[in-house]
Amino acid sequence: MTTRNPAILAWLHMLRIHQQVQKTETAHLAPFNLTLPQFDVLAQLYSEEGITQQTLADRLYVTKGNVCGLMDRMVEQELVERRADPQDRRAYMLHLTTKGKRLIETVLPLHTQLLAAQFDSLASDKQKHLLDLLSELDRALEGHAA
Repeated sequence: MTTRNPAILAWLHMLRIHQQVQKTETAHLAPFNLTLPQFDVLAQLYSEEGITQQTLADRLYVTKGNVCGLMDRMVEQELVERRADPQDRRAYMLHLTTKGKRLIETVLPLHTQLLAAQFDSLASDKQKHLLDLLSELDRALEGHAA
């Protein structure tokens, strides 16, 4: 059954675009031995170190359990370290290691260029318009979250 509902068609386009961009990102990160979730962790911690695993999970829109497994692997790779939270002995604060910081400082500018290039086929005014529309939709959906 083919639908002509603009909302459904827009959703399908967003999914397709997301999958295409994600495939390109994954290929870009592979030579650095990084997965997309690992890159996301490094980028979040580069932006703000010393956050808890729960805060990281909230920012990545995943469960704390998913973050725990990911952190185990990244600690083993010496990219991230856990430090005890002085305020809460049950919690850990997450920090980049020197190796992790060097890696994100190498990868992040290249990754930013890659993402920007994905949208180069749209003129800058259309990119701005797309941003405005998506921001408006994002704000509208926040009020409907379960």
